[in-house]
Amino acid sequence: MSLTVPSLADEVAERGFTRLRPEAVRALIPAPDAALADFADSWSRLEMDGFMADGGTYRRRRLANFLAVPGEVPHRRGLHRPHFQASVHNKLNGGVDRWFAPVEDAVAGNPFCQGLLALGREVADGLHPGTTWFVEMHQFRVEAASNSPGLPTPEGVHHDGVDVVVIAMLARTNLQGGETLVTDDDGTELARFTLDGLLDLTILDDRRVMHGVTPVEPADGTRPSSRDVLVLTWKKRA
Repeated sequence: MSLTVPSLADEVAERGFTRLRPEAVRALIPAPDAALADFADSWSRLEMDGFMADGGTYRRRRLANFLAVPGEVPHRRGLHRPHFQASVHNKLNGGVDRWFAPVEDAVAGNPFCQGLLALGREVADGLHPGTTWFVEMHQFRVEAASNSPGLPTPEGVHHDGVDVVVIAMLARTNLQGGETLVTDDDGTELARFTLDGLLDLTILDDRRVMHGVTPVEPADGTRPSSRDVLVLTWKKRA
C-alpha cells in the first residue's frame, strides 16, 4: 500500500486537512474485527451531556485525556479532569469547566483506540517534531428524532483551540444529514463531505482550518437515529 502516515502529514501540511477512508485506516491499524466491534459498541454506553447551554438533550459523550511525550510510547493516560474551551472557540458552551463521564479503561486500551491515537500523534509529530502533547479523547453520540434534529456542532463552524484534530466515524444509524464542512478563517469552503463508514475519518490542522457538521435527522422518523463519532485532539503542552 502506498499510503503512509508521513504522506498524510504532508497532505495536512499542504492543505490543512486530509480524509482517510475506512479501508485505508484498517490497513494502518491491523487489529481483529472483534476488537473493532467492541470499540464501536461502547458508544451505546455514553452518558448524557449535561452542559448544553441551548438546553438540548440530543448529545451523549465520554472524555479522557492523555500525555504524549517525545520518545515515549504509548500515550500516557492522565487523571480525569474537566474539558474546557475558551468562549472564543465555543460560543455556546465555552468558558466553563465541563465534567463528562470518563472513557472506560477497556475502551481507551482497545487496539483501535490505541491505533487511532498513534496515527494522530504521528501526524501531529510530523507537523511539529519534538512536541509534548496534551491529548483529549471525546466519544460523541448525537441523537435525532422526528421534528427534533440533532446538532453535531451546535457552536457552528469553529476552531477547537488545539493543534491537530482527528474525527472518526463509528456509526450512522437511520440518519440523514451530517455533512462535514472545512473552511478557512474567512469562511471560504475548502471541502464538504459526509463521513459515512466505520472508521471513515478526517485529520485537521486546527490552527489553519475551521470545521463544522450540518444537523442530522432521522431517515425514518419511526426508528431511533444517531451519529457516533470519536474526536481526538493534540495540543502543545504549555
